[in-house]
Amino acid sequence: MRTYETDQLRNVVLVGHGQSGKTSLTEALLFVSGVTDRLGSVDEGTTVSDSDQEEVARKTSISLSLTPCEWRGAKVNLLDTPGYADFSGEVAAALPVADGVLVVVDAGAGVEVQTETYAGMAGDRGVPRAVAITKLDRENTDFGRTLAEVKERLQCNAVALTMPIGAEGGLKGVVDLVRGVAYTTADGKETEGPVPDDMAEVVAEYREKVVEAAAEADDELMEKYLEEESLSADEIARGLHAATVAGKVVPTLALAGTKLVGVRCLLDTIVADLPSPKEMGAAKGTEPLTQGEQERPVAPDAPLSALVFKTTADPYAGRLTYFRVYSGTLHGDTSCYNATQGVRERIGSLLSPVGKKQEAVPSVPAGDIGLVSKLQTTVTGDTLCDEGNPIVLPGIDFPTPVFSRAISAKSRADEDKVGSALARLSEEDPTIEFSMNPDTKESILSGLGDLHLEVVVSRLQRKFGVEVRTGAPKVAYKETIRGRARVQGRFRRQTGGRGQFGDVWIRVEPLPRGEGFEFVNAVKGGAVPRNFIPAVAKGVREAAGKGCLVGYPLTDLRAILDDGSHHQVDSSDLAFKIAGSIALQKAAEEAGPQLLEPIVEVEVVVPAEQMGDVIGGLNGKRGNILGMEPKGTYQVVRALVPIAEISSYSSELRSLTGGRGSYSMRFSHYQEVPSHLAQQIVDAAKQEKQQGAAGR
Repeated sequence: MRTYETDQLRNVVLVGHGQSGKTSLTEALLFVSGVTDRLGSVDEGTTVSDSDQEEVARKTSISLSLTPCEWRGAKVNLLDTPGYADFSGEVAAALPVADGVLVVVDAGAGVEVQTETYAGMAGDRGVPRAVAITKLDRENTDFGRTLAEVKERLQCNAVALTMPIGAEGGLKGVVDLVRGVAYTTADGKETEGPVPDDMAEVVAEYREKVVEAAAEADDELMEKYLEEESLSADEIARGLHAATVAGKVVPTLALAGTKLVGVRCLLDTIVADLPSPKEMGAAKGTEPLTQGEQERPVAPDAPLSALVFKTTADPYAGRLTYFRVYSGTLHGDTSCYNATQGVRERIGSLLSPVGKKQEAVPSVPAGDIGLVSKLQTTVTGDTLCDEGNPIVLPGIDFPTPVFSRAISAKSRADEDKVGSALARLSEEDPTIEFSMNPDTKESILSGLGDLHLEVVVSRLQRKFGVEVRTGAPKVAYKETIRGRARVQGRFRRQTGGRGQFGDVWIRVEPLPRGEGFEFVNAVKGGAVPRNFIPAVAKGVREAAGKGCLVGYPLTDLRAILDDGSHHQVDSSDLAFKIAGSIALQKAAEEAGPQLLEPIVEVEVVVPAEQMGDVIGGLNGKRGNILGMEPKGTYQVVRALVPIAEISSYSSELRSLTGGRGSYSMRFSHYQEVPSHLAQQIVDAAKQEKQQGAAGR
């Protein structure tokens, strides 16, 4: 594939709900443009973009893929993305490097949840959009009905540029409303001809809307249209391009990708109507030292700036880094500067995908997308640039993980491998988080949903040979006290020689919620010698970590050492440490122990008509509604909810809202567990301990 000028490039991301036909459409675009000589099939596992074993097995896209093609003197970088919400991180990575978005809509299913979400994300970013209404050869499809739904649900001026000839199983081709000609398809071959007579009236009606949309984008065209009531095909194309780039028009096309119906017209529209990188304006970023604003013109001779938007591990090439060049030219076998991390990187061979293979390219100019293998430190979101002209481009805003599972190796041999393997996977997918909960001592794997983590676990085994168990994470309860108490902790042991003696008095009192644990030395007169105070403090803190109800850590209390006694010979650090531990345990028991649970602040975004159901569901989870506010056609509900009640909320919300709701959460505070629930939790924890002891 030859090198193209910036104005000959089109970077287009395909978005839409799962199973809407994005991958099949990508295959059709690659086949028609001559990249492949055989039309790939999702069902047969022969597609270019879904080549991962996991994707082939599940027959659905899991990762973002880059598949360039050439059409009418332009290079089109197609970025095929997954449609399920669990893999929305891939869409978040693709949108910042795209200059156009192709929204794929299944004509039978209509505008589904994720289609609406991703199209809205593109609109919020100001990225020009086009719509492909696919699968028009299926039963119960109606182009006009789906076009109307696109306008309503996506809140856009969707203008049909093609319309189907025939319907459902009788679909024969499409009418190009710009040129006023028909393209019929039989056995994958397309033939140009006149518009069928029985369609003349409806075609004239649709074409009039195209001409009006083109005229409204340009004063000169509008003047001519008002005078002559017509525009030439070239004038229509000029007006449509301007209107599309400005976001005033969303070109919409009729297709049946697997039958190759309407695919050439779609390629024509991508090249003619969607913008080149040059039209999207200069890249903006910051100077890493001064944090001052910087701009880079989209020109191959400008200082280099490139954004890394994906990292993956290839079994043959090693780590592969996907990047988009915003300014300048990145050359192979050179070095550049990673301004995000402040290190130099050696650039080896540059690559460009061609079908399922990759070919080496000497350079990647401004506006284009490429790959480089075996970078040492660069990760997703980093900026590569000239060291003499540093710039940090805006990073990628990935969705926050909301679904967690406890994870452990099935065998001792794999225990040390789990962390390193997950670290490798998180380089490929930044929406994965792996951490250790210090309170429950569990390893926690977090992601965007149950399917997301299921795929991660599968990849652990397939890529790294690590088998793991997963389960619901334990809730990190804590204990505290309601009142005050003062007790003696005394440890004495005589073994024939030198004995052990430690004696302390400890007072405990509650602290305001969130203050943690505090130890205070208030001993006077040397009742407890100064050199033994650290040992008492250590014993008190160790006892606080074990609690007094069922072993959850004690918090929000002050332990005050105010008296004691010692023996000139038998006292020791160990004796005073044990005495301090005994004293705190007894004092906490007498001060009215109480169980605390973690509370998270949840922000739920739902369609307005489903807000009542969501609020009712949160109330049923002991939630405290903080407020509601509108967000377009959606409502944002904020609430405080116990984490124990919301561990499986991802699937619940999806079921409740038909997949149209989303949420995020963050830790807020700890609060008392209601007494009737506290006893159940304590009893269950004691039973678990007894079973564990019996098992040993």
